[in-house]
Amino acid sequence: MDHSIVDTAMTSRKRKREEYKKIILLDAACVVHMVIGVVTWYHNNYFFKEPTRNWELERQSFLNRLYRGTNKDCIEQLRLSKNAFFNLCRILQEKGGLVRTRNVPTTEAVAMFLHILAHNLKYRVVQFSYCRSKETISRQFNDILRAVMKVSKDYLNFQPCTLEGAEANKWRWFERCIGALDETHIPVTVSPDERPRYRNRKGDVSTNVLAACGPDLRFIYVLPGWEGSAGDS
Repeated sequence: MDHSIVDTAMTSRKRKREEYKKIILLDAACVVHMVIGVVTWYHNNYFFKEPTRNWELERQSFLNRLYRGTNKDCIEQLRLSKNAFFNLCRILQEKGGLVRTRNVPTTEAVAMFLHILAHNLKYRVVQFSYCRSKETISRQFNDILRAVMKVSKDYLNFQPCTLEGAEANKWRWFERCIGALDETHIPVTVSPDERPRYRNRKGDVSTNVLAACGPDLRFIYVLPGWEGSAGDS
């Protein structure tokens, strides 16, 4: 009788140990499964790497099409012919003091500058095309602008203007006025798809430019870029 009781107790203990091991293994499997899920989610969201791209090759390909391709493409994108573009680069280097940086050639910097002015582009758009950071684009834009302002003294000659007689008498009624404001239409060449937007009330394709000048007939403000269909109001 005693032996049967002992055997029954040992069997019960073994069964409990087996069940306890199964519970531990099940819990461990659940924990491992959860850890794998978290690691997978973290890897997909933070460690996923896009395919590598050759930014230098893409940039050179874009620049070659821009100012080493057809003369038509250069005029449409930079508003200058290829000869005029390279002459401008030479003038900015020789007279404007423009110096090539370690990573950005002079031709690329001038192209970025003209591209922004010609199409009123944001730095984010230029960043996508030229594969440069916005900080680099901003720095190069300011360098080109300083060089242009420096050489402008050799190409823009302001004539002295003094108001005398009847002209001075007219302006005495506008002592606190900064200047006169008016708009003008300048003929432009655009793609066939954009011509309806640039066609003015006279039927010509133009851009509407708003300008202000002071009493000395010098421009103090210019707002270009509006389509010819835009009204004066």
